[in-house]
Amino acid sequence: MPIVKDVTGLPDQPDFAEIKEIASYAVKLFADGEIDELHIFYNHFISAISQEVTEKKVLPLTDIDTEGKKLTSYEYEPDEEEILKVLLPQYAESIVYGALLDGKASEHASRMTAMRNATDNAGELIDDLTLSYNRARQAAITQEISEISAGAAALE
Repeated sequence: MPIVKDVTGLPDQPDFAEIKEIASYAVKLFADGEIDELHIFYNHFISAISQEVTEKKVLPLTDIDTEGKKLTSYEYEPDEEEILKVLLPQYAESIVYGALLDGKASEHASRMTAMRNATDNAGELIDDLTLSYNRARQAAITQEISEISAGAAALE
């Protein structure tokens, strides 16, 4: 699928103003008819060791069941289109902002888990190297003692 726009380099604690700009761009593409549907994909935070790739359809908003019949009927005041012009950008902004925060939480959890694993592995490596060093040192000391003993025995 062709990617129209990608956003990288967002800070760890993004401002809502930055997300508003992205969401407004996406809603404008939909409103202008350049895209038929808007989907967002992100890592959904489940736990510190578990994230799940999630897809959410943002636009168009549908209120249709499996048979194609409308499930609800509402009367709008002042007008459906005027309300939609106000609510649609706000809805898209909140979905994009929520997905971004969820993705950032997943990213931080993954980094935390990776750093914990790296720290644990480094600790094990340090323990193994310390044991090897102590064995080599002990062997050198034992050899020196045996050489000194052999030298003293040879003098007698």
